[in-house]
Amino acid sequence: MIEQKITPHLWFDKQAEEAAEYYVSVFGKNSGIDLVTRFSDEGQEIHGMEEGTVMTVNFRLRGQSFVALNGGPLFKFNEAVSFVVNCEGQEEVDYFWDKLSAHPEAEQCGWLKDKFGLSWQIVPVGWEHMLRDEDEEKVRRVTRAMLQMKKLDLKALEGAYNGNRETANTK
Repeated sequence: MIEQKITPHLWFDKQAEEAAEYYVSVFGKNSGIDLVTRFSDEGQEIHGMEEGTVMTVNFRLRGQSFVALNGGPLFKFNEAVSFVVNCEGQEEVDYFWDKLSAHPEAEQCGWLKDKFGLSWQIVPVGWEHMLRDEDEEKVRRVTRAMLQMKKLDLKALEGAYNGNRETANTK
C-alpha cells in the first residue's frame, strides 16, 4: 500500500546519510531513518563510489517521506525547489530558522539555505491570509514589511497588517 504518492528525492554528492541524520535530528517528532542501501561494486564504475558506500537513505520528517541519494558532484541544489515548513507561531519559526540557516547571504522573505545547499521556507501557519486580504493597503503594508525581512517576524507582519508602525519595524 502506498502511503505517500509523491516522495521528494534529493541528490547529494556524498552527504546523503549525514544530511538525513541531520534533518531527522532537527525535525524530531515522527522522523527517522527507515532504510539505508549501499553501492555494490558497480557503484565505482557508474558513480565513482566505492563498494559499501551509502547509495540511498529513505527517511521521514514529521511523517513526510524523503529519499537522499549519493550521486556524485554532477547536480547541485538551487532555489528553484524549496521545502515549506509551516510553523505554529514565532517560537517554532525561530527554532527551525536557527537549526537550518547556514548561508545568511541567501536569506530573504522567510527563505534560507541549509548547510547542504537545500532551500527552505520557514513560515508561520496562517500568515498568508494577510496577503490575501481584500484591503489592498493592508496587503501592500504586509508585503513591504515581508520584503525587508530575512526571517519572518510574525509580530512585525501583524503590526504592518494592522497599520501599527511601532510593531511593523522589521528585523
